Amino acid sequence: MRLVLLVTLLAATTATSSFGDFTPDWNKPVEPFRIAANLYYVGTNYLASYLITTPAGAILINPDYAESVPLIEKSVEKLGFHFQDIKIILISHAHDDHAAGCALAKKRSGAQLMVMDADVSVIEHGGVGDFFYSSHWEPAKVDRILHDLSKIELGGITLTAHLTPGHTKGCTTWTMDTTYGKQSLHAVIVGSPNVNTGYQLVNNKKYPKIAADFEKEFRVLHALPCDLFLGAHGAYFDMDEKLKRLKLGAANPFIDPAGYQAYVNDREQAFRKELAKQQAAKH
Repeated sequence: MRLVLLVTLLAATTATSSFGDFTPDWNKPVEPFRIAANLYYVGTNYLASYLITTPAGAILINPDYAESVPLIEKSVEKLGFHFQDIKIILISHAHDDHAAGCALAKKRSGAQLMVMDADVSVIEHGGVGDFFYSSHWEPAKVDRILHDLSKIELGGITLTAHLTPGHTKGCTTWTMDTTYGKQSLHAVIVGSPNVNTGYQLVNNKKYPKIAADFEKEFRVLHALPCDLFLGAHGAYFDMDEKLKRLKLGAANPFIDPAGYQAYVNDREQAFRKELAKQQAAKH
């Protein structure tokens, strides 16, 4: 049921290519919280942002909207850190709800921005050049261009960038090792496996290999080992429900390898259903 509701919400908000409009209901503050030893949630009620702390500074994944950046900064401060501790900014993919705040986050932190190669142009042109959406935001200079399996290293922590294209051409799923108590964990932060309403999977002149790229994404996601299941939206991994359980004293509910596999399976089935529908319509 949770996945059905998520798909319904995404469909309702992406029915046209005007997705770039700021969505206030996605940008409400929530209390930040620790997920694992050095991994924290600092995002909004709907837009997931992560702070990874190291002895050499911090890494921020997803500055979200420009309007989200002050909320993220407050969350970082509540956790006892400083926004200026952030040395590296990463994104899940080049849509405004995850990346429009890149320029402002860079200015306020002094951090370097690192982006997957196929999403660099969209970031540096403020949304211009996306294959589907027409949103515009403040362009941000990318300091390091990433490629599939690029390593991000800071203070003894390593993140790996996995190219999981389709949702955007450079959609990126992040993995890292961390701990929870004495338990060693492999975290997966899913970029996005969603076929948004209006995406043309067949004969797409602006993105001819979109279907093949989604196929690649699902191969990669299925192959990744996962203990901690996270993603670009809290709804991917049932964040609200898991937080309730955590507050009641449950064992860390974000350790959810079965939930990860179920989510990937569900999204792949949705992709294949939509692809078959579009292929049938062409005959």
